[in-house]
This record gives sequence, structure tokens and C-alpha cells, in this order.
Amino acid sequence: MLAWFQRTFTALESRSFRTLWFGSFFSMVAFFMSSAAQAIVAFDLTGNNASVGFVIFGQGFAQLFLAPFGGALADRLPKKPLIIFFQAIIMAVFTSIAILIWLDLIAIWHLVTASFITGMSFSFMGPARQAYVVDLVEEGRRGNAVALNQVALNASRVLGPAVAASLIAWEVSGGGGAYMTMAAFYFFTIIATFMLPPSHGGGTQRSVLGDIGGGFQYVAGHPRLRTLIPFFILLIMFGLPYVTIMPGFVKTDLGKGEAGIGLMLAAQAAGGLLASLAVAGLADSPSALKIYSGAGLLFGASLLATSASPNLLAALGAMFVAGIGSGAFQTLNSAVVIRESDPRFFGRVMSLTMTAF
Repeated sequence: MLAWFQRTFTALESRSFRTLWFGSFFSMVAFFMSSAAQAIVAFDLTGNNASVGFVIFGQGFAQLFLAPFGGALADRLPKKPLIIFFQAIIMAVFTSIAILIWLDLIAIWHLVTASFITGMSFSFMGPARQAYVVDLVEEGRRGNAVALNQVALNASRVLGPAVAASLIAWEVSGGGGAYMTMAAFYFFTIIATFMLPPSHGGGTQRSVLGDIGGGFQYVAGHPRLRTLIPFFILLIMFGLPYVTIMPGFVKTDLGKGEAGIGLMLAAQAAGGLLASLAVAGLADSPSALKIYSGAGLLFGASLLATSASPNLLAALGAMFVAGIGSGAFQTLNSAVVIRESDPRFFGRVMSLTMTAF
């Protein structure tokens, strides 16, 4: 047990990475809180799901088109000030929405704008934060470091929406309190980032567009990366949307209500978190690529099994396995990609994986 613990959390022995990790955890909890909070507030304002989709679209649209620019900047500029700048923007956005809710001035266009700005900021901050690992962790532990980042991501994906929904349901807090809590989490994250050592930019004579093109050329010319990245993007784009059709599947095919939906999502989340912890210690091992490929296949197969489940119990088992496959696949993706990449291209390579979300 002790050996497993040391292997799984070996990168946290670095004080600087430990600071980055805990700061990132707070920011990711806030990020997933915002996903739930903006949906709840938007529905309460309008009473229809179309407005909810419009708000969520703003964030996804920004990440899809701006992530490559964020990757290029992460490779050419010092990462620490870049991260702090966009963390401050997100904190200001959350604070503004909280004030608008408290003053009863909130409108749907405020949420759409906030969603877009948050997605834009995450597009620039995310690649820089992943690439910052290179400055903080020695080469033999980098895979474990980025895998631990994914563990934090999976944990916050479970914790964030639950915290947001609880705060919004609490009369003392409401939507304004939820958004101000998110802003406070980003305040703590900014303090943690200030404590990190300086980072260095790559320096380049090319334009940002030239750097983006150089990133695509690098991936296209790397045999493993040109297979790994499209594989990841396709599996995430076609696999993760099961969350959006889950309510209809549970109600129509399984004949269960909201409790059944909650159980299905909880089963997936539990499997994902357990798998992330299980494989984090293997991120730098020679077997990581095989486990990564197997996890992707397991994810797809278990989704098919879920769709064919005759009852809720069978569906819960299949969804738990889907969580294991998805969690292991996403955790090892960043580790394998980082291991295969030249440090000069880390930001641009990681930004390509972000377009899948």
C-alpha cells in the first residue's frame, strides 16, 4: 500500500508542483461549479433548455477556436504571469455575475458573455498550466505530474457541480453565493500561483499564427502524436456526449426517474476517479501506452454495453466500467502525449487535446 501511494503521488514530492497542483484543484472545482451554476441560473431565468444550451455553447465555442492560440502563447511567453492574468479575469467575471445576481440585474446575455470569457481564459490558461510542469518537475516524473492533474480534474468534475447545486439551493447563499465562492477559489489559486518559481518563455521570431502552424506541422511529422491526438479527440467528441442523452435513456429505456439519473452519473464518476488514482503511478512506465489504448477500447465497449442494458442494475455496472475506461484513458492521455513531445511544443500539443471538449 505504501509503495502504491509513493508511486502514485511521487510528483507531489516537489514543493513547487505541490503548490501548482493544489492551486489547480481549487480552480478546477470552481470551473466545474460554473458549468452547473450557469445552467441552473440560465434555466431559472428563462425556463427553457435552449437558453441553457446557448450559455454552454459560448464556453465550448471559445475553447474550440482559441485553444491553439493559447498553446502558442504558452510556448513563447513566460507561463506564470500568463496563468495569473487569465485567473484574474475569471475571478473578475465570477465576482461580476455574483453582484448582478444579488442586485437582481442578471440577464441571459450576462451569462453567455461570462461563459465565453471563461472559456477564452481557460483556453489560454490550460495549456500554460500543463506546460508549466516542465519547469517544475524533472523529466522522469512529468508523466505522473500531468496524470495527477487529471486526477484533480476528475475529482473536481464530481465535487464542483455538487457544491454549486448545494449553494444555489441554500437560501442564504443562492446563485450569488455560488458565484462568489467560485471567485474566492480563484483568489486562492492566484495566491498559490504567485508562490511558484519564475517560468521561461520559448522565444521565437515567428508570428503567433506561424507558431500555431508549426505546432500542427510538428504533430503531423511525429508518428505517434499524429495517431494519439486524433484518437483522443475522436473518442472524447463521440464518447463523452453520453452525459447529455443520459436523462432520456434512463427515463425512456430504463423507466427510472431523477434518482436513477443520479445513480448512473455517480457510478461513472466513481469509476473514473478510482481509475485515475490507479493509473497515475503508471504514467511514466513503459506499459502506459498499452493501458491507454486498452482503456479507450474499454470505454467504447462499456458504452455499447450500457445502451444494451435490460435494467438499471446492469446499466449501473456498465456505466461504472465506462467510468474506469474514461478515467484511465483521460488520465494517461496527457502523460503519454507529454512523454512523446519536445518540451518546446508542450503548450501547442496540449492545446490540441483541449479542442475535444
